[in-house]
Order: sequence, then structure tokens, then C-alpha cells
Amino acid sequence: MSVTGKDLADGRSGGGLRRFSGLDSPTPDAFRSPVVTIGMFDGLHRGHRHVIEHLCALADRAGGESVVVTFETHPRLVLEGKAPGLLLSTEHRLLLLERLGVDGVVLLPCDEQMRRTTFETFVRDLLVKRIGVSTLLLGFDSNFGHEGKGTATTVAPLAAELDFEIVEAPPISLAGEPISSSRIREAIREGDFATASDMLGRTPALYGVVVRGDGRGRTLGFPTANIDLEGELLPPPGVYQVVTTLRGERRAAVANIGIRPTFLPDGAAGPVVPVLEVYVPGVDFEFYGERMEVELVRKIRDERRFPSKEALVAQIKQDVASLGS
Repeated sequence: MSVTGKDLADGRSGGGLRRFSGLDSPTPDAFRSPVVTIGMFDGLHRGHRHVIEHLCALADRAGGESVVVTFETHPRLVLEGKAPGLLLSTEHRLLLLERLGVDGVVLLPCDEQMRRTTFETFVRDLLVKRIGVSTLLLGFDSNFGHEGKGTATTVAPLAAELDFEIVEAPPISLAGEPISSSRIREAIREGDFATASDMLGRTPALYGVVVRGDGRGRTLGFPTANIDLEGELLPPPGVYQVVTTLRGERRAAVANIGIRPTFLPDGAAGPVVPVLEVYVPGVDFEFYGERMEVELVRKIRDERRFPSKEALVAQIKQDVASLGS
């Protein structure tokens, strides 16, 4: 594997991410000499991280703060009526931005009004009047505003008029191929974690809120945490070796993604959206309402129907034992 562009660091120390929601939420005094970038950043893959690293470096050199302007929903939902499967929920995206050392995020709705907003209006009303941008960093292929007409080239005259600097981040590729969220989605749908990891620059992970399930795992001796993923894209159904992070602790665990066929009546359909449930050895979950990150390490086996609860329990014991192999 070869990556062109500066190798990417895992983050910077900082005082925590400050969040502002909506066009009218930030005020000109909210940030100190803000260096701003704009994008959906779904996946926060190596290409995105390259931009964020560049953003933080520019802010450090200027003695300012790094600010990401991003969106609550994927722009393709408004433009095309259908969004792709999300690699990151909003909260997961904000968590990773915080880990990368970003100082502030302005989270915008992506709706019809936003779709009609010209890049000139976006720059004048949000970036200049509300945020007080000192430098605008754009990815080499990024665009914004109505019909995507806001680019480094088209914004340059506005930057000169309104007295802020515009910088274009250089491209980054992986082994000569572009890195894209769509390629990562395809890899995860196929369960190809190695390819996804190469493009992401990290282990693929899921993130969501621990919610109450039916309690069946506890009756089997394996209490599980059921995770509401808020729309994040799942790999194929199966049993996986994972690493969980909850309350700052990382632990090896087993996750099941699927419809739990052993407990379905003959001929019954499972849930439309597969369920993610996680068993962490040695932990009896009472963390309802808290958020958990689940890193996908490898697939242990396919999900299948067992003839009895006893057969299922025996297989789960084997799955847990395989964590040490």
C-alpha cells in the first residue's frame, strides 16, 4: 500500500469540539481567526483527513481556530431524492472530527432552501458575516452552493473583495487510485474490511446508542448491547470479531449483525433492517442511552439458524473463544 500526500496523524490535543447548529447559530466572535472548510465528509477517509489535517495546520500557523462547516443529512437526499448508505452518522462524524483536533463545527440543514443558496450568498452571509472566516480551505475537487458553482476558482474574486484568503488542498490518492466514499461503501457492503481500512486510514467502525432489546441474550448467558446505528451502513449479516469503545474503554467483543433466525417462527420474516447486538465478555450491560463505538475486525462466521438454544449457546462459546486466536 502506498499513500501519496503527507502521512495522516490520528489527532491533536485540544479543548474539545464546539458545535453550532443552523445558519444563524454562530456569531462573529465565536471563533478566533477561523480557518474554515466545507463538506459532508462522510466516512472521514484518508482524503478527508488530509483536508482536515491541512485545516488544523493552517489554523495553528495563523494562531486561529479550525472550523468545519458540514451538513445534517447527505446532499444527495435533496439533489436526487435518495441518500447513499451513510458511513458515519452525524454524531459519529462529529466524534471523529473532534479526535482529529477540529476546534468547531457548524452543522447545517441540507434542505431545499440550502440547495437554492448560491455560493456568493453562502460566502457573504455565513462564512463572512456569521463566522468571520479568515481563510477558506477547499479540497481540490470540492464545490458548494447552488449547482455546485462554488469552487476555489469562482470564490477567489469574493475572497479578494471580502478580505479572506482561499487555499486549495492538494489531492491524495491510494496506490494511484482516488479515495472515495462510494468505493468504501462498496467494500463494506462486500465485507472487505482490508480495502475499506486502507481507504479510511482506520478500522471500519459503527457507532450508536445502546437501546433495550428483548433480553434474550441474557437468558442464554450472554447479555448483549443492542445498538441503534442511526442509519450507518452495515456489512453483510454474520458474526464478527469487534472492538468496542464505551466510556473510554476498549474491549474485544463479539457482534451479531442480522435477523437472529434461530428465534424466528418457521416462515416468518426478520426485521427489515438487520439488528446489531454486541456481547462483551465480562461486562453486564446497563448502559442504555449511552453511545458505543464498534470497530469491525473480521468476520467469524455467517449467521445461521440453529436447531436448539443449546446448540446456539455452544456456538456462541466457540465464537467468544475465537477472540483469543
